[in-house]
Amino acid sequence: MIDALWNAAAAVPDPEIPVLSVADLGILRGLEWDEADPAMLVVTVTPTYSGCPATETINASLRDALEAAGARRVRIETRLAPAWTTDWITAHGKRKLAEFGIAPPGARRADSAVVKVDVSRLRPLRRAAPSAASIACPRCASSRTQLLSQFGSTACKAHYRCLDCLEPFDYFKPH
Repeated sequence: MIDALWNAAAAVPDPEIPVLSVADLGILRGLEWDEADPAMLVVTVTPTYSGCPATETINASLRDALEAAGARRVRIETRLAPAWTTDWITAHGKRKLAEFGIAPPGARRADSAVVKVDVSRLRPLRRAAPSAASIACPRCASSRTQLLSQFGSTACKAHYRCLDCLEPFDYFKPH
């Protein structure tokens, strides 16, 4: 039964990028019966970031899918550590992103999350950002792309434009 429940949970679409499931994104982390209460199914999720506005919708969708698949009682546990990373997006999920027109995240650079701040002046001294040349257009595969905005349709995406086909596209930022 646990396999059928996992399949039901894994099929729940992400509300912000519906071509991806919560399993494709790596948000769905675990599914097990509670040892103290064997009728309680415990679902572990890690949101893409702690303030993700889709978290409540995802939890409700997981609960509905699992109850429809036969779970009598469901408890959703949010686990913030370790923090979600784009490394958890499956290869299948990255292909789906590209097919949908969103450039999938590349590998994170070792210094990509480092921001050094001079507190006396309260300004960033150095911020590592992905090189536009390393982000291929999901429509024509050109690497001649240009960053338009660090923020795309959601906070986890940046907005780019292809300099060859001239199409704009979102890029799922690695983190």
